[in-house]
Amino acid sequence: MKIKEFIENFADQFDDTDASEITATTVFKDLDEWSSLTALSIIAMVDEEYDVTLKGDDIRNADTVEDLFNIVASR
Repeated sequence: MKIKEFIENFADQFDDTDASEITATTVFKDLDEWSSLTALSIIAMVDEEYDVTLKGDDIRNADTVEDLFNIVASR
């Protein structure tokens, strides 16, 4: 699994945020479009694309897109 691909898949979950704004160091909770609904979309995307089950705690404990990637990669 590559972080570049993960970032692209992560960015695809946002309708109004330009994908170029999302990088490994993006603090995703600071994005204007971030919401609990987006969190559910991320959980579903990770399950579908990487066959990994994320929990709400995983998202709460992550700050950046890279933190989330590392959680997914470790499973």
